[in-house]
Amino acid sequence: MIVRNIDDPEVLATTYRAHGGGTARMVMTSQFLKSIEFFAYAVLLPGKVLEEHVDPVEEIYYILRGRGMMLVGADKREVKERDAIWIPAGEAHSLTNHTAEETEIIVVAAYPIRR
Repeated sequence: MIVRNIDDPEVLATTYRAHGGGTARMVMTSQFLKSIEFFAYAVLLPGKVLEEHVDPVEEIYYILRGRGMMLVGADKREVKERDAIWIPAGEAHSLTNHTAEETEIIVVAAYPIRR
């Protein structure tokens, strides 16, 4: 069993600026995981943007707290607390916090199943 808290020293050491606007921590990575690339926690402050980018893995953004404007490909919509957003591998995406509150996000990334 591996248990890691977002405030554990080894997780705090992974803190980085995510796509220009968020602060993220890698809670678990492929160092431990077998079929998932990573499990991360991120905070997007009011007015900040996770800039549009493309990842080679599929992702799920789960909004723990707050709201934002999510863009996946040409699809743009407001997302809120408890929403899970699927992002296909290779699809451009961004998230804008257009509110006065922090937005907290969990991001899970995995390689598509090879059939």
